[in-house]
Amino acid sequence: MFEPSIIIASASLLGLVIVATAMLRGWHGWLELKRRELEQDAAPRQDGSPMGAARIEIADLKERIRKLEAIASGVDL
Repeated sequence: MFEPSIIIASASLLGLVIVATAMLRGWHGWLELKRRELEQDAAPRQDGSPMGAARIEIADLKERIRKLEAIASGVDL
């Protein structure tokens, strides 16, 4: 009825389909994991206010200017 070569070929094809499906599901799972990691890393950065960072930077620049002016006038800090 069925030749052994047809049975072997169909079993091989079925095995290949099963392995390809398992690998595809694993790939989708890995992509979802990486997507969640990226969303988790991006979330804390959005919580902070850019205005707060600018204020800190301005305060740092003012402190540097104050120190440079003190050095220029000869005052020892």
